[in-house]
Amino acid sequence: MKVVVTGGGSGGHIFPALAVALRLIELGHEVSYVGAEGGMETRIVPEAGMPFHALPAGKYNRSTLQPREAWKAVRGLMAARALLRRLRPRVVLSTGGFAGFPFAFAAENAGVPVVLLEQNATLGLANRWLAPRARRIALAMDVSLPRKLAFKALVTGMPVREERREARAAKEALGFDPERPLLLVMGGSQGSLALNRALPELLERYLGRWQVLHQTGERGLEAARERVRGLADYRTEAFVDAILAWSAADAAVTRAGATTLAEAAYHGVPLLAVPLPAGVDGGAQERNARFYATREAALAADQEKPGELAAQLERLLEDAELRARLREHLAELSPAGATERLAHLLLEVAE
Repeated sequence: MKVVVTGGGSGGHIFPALAVALRLIELGHEVSYVGAEGGMETRIVPEAGMPFHALPAGKYNRSTLQPREAWKAVRGLMAARALLRRLRPRVVLSTGGFAGFPFAFAAENAGVPVVLLEQNATLGLANRWLAPRARRIALAMDVSLPRKLAFKALVTGMPVREERREARAAKEALGFDPERPLLLVMGGSQGSLALNRALPELLERYLGRWQVLHQTGERGLEAARERVRGLADYRTEAFVDAILAWSAADAAVTRAGATTLAEAAYHGVPLLAVPLPAGVDGGAQERNARFYATREAALAADQEKPGELAAQLERLLEDAELRARLREHLAELSPAGATERLAHLLLEVAE
């Protein structure tokens, strides 16, 4: 059976789509990936050995009219219709974002069933536009939807790489002391300049008892290394092996992207979530952080409030009982099995 998965622009859209696509291929289905010209997916998907097709995809700016992006969006919709006729899928999975919109929209208009995956605590803009005509809506989190959409929603969890290493072995593989706790700082797939600036000074007092592995992103690496120069037990890397890092971590400070939170839940790593400001992503990460915090599965702090960030960091690193409670509640949100559930939902819709 022919299936198309679409979505891109960030790791949060790409990696869940890729996980489901690879599982469908294992099950014997023919899967193609459709993404945006110039997006991260143009590199990541071909490296995974999947057929890949790129479309123009205009970004929607909530505050400014951008004619060039509008024209790209129109071109993308036209190209998507032609590509749809070539690929002729039985079902389409869209993980949202501007990169996933053109093909999913073309599929809906042609009567091809579309399944949406919403990673965040509320529907993103592209998924809000697509949801009324989508066949099913898969949710990474158990969130409420309007009645007209709720009947076709299913909580599948967020597809993540379901792979773990033994904690001591993972620490040793990363070059850390297996006898001491390790804090993972991760700012998303491209790092976080705000966390890169704030964390070294705040964490200095905990070094010796705690070791730190800080994933800075490529653009922030040199500046971060300058900030931690002379600090023993504090290591910065542009990128980390996510499986090893999560397996080794005893606690984490992260952004509040859906993939990051799902990985923390899967690996049972208590964390402090520091979401992007609402003006950057429309408040999606703030809502994600609030979803986890209200379920006592994470602590949360505002990056614009240094005192709050320092206080929450102290709670996370000094209170072992708190970390144990966070682990218990994270287990209730673990996405284990999400990839399989979403793959079978697609096959069910295609029948």
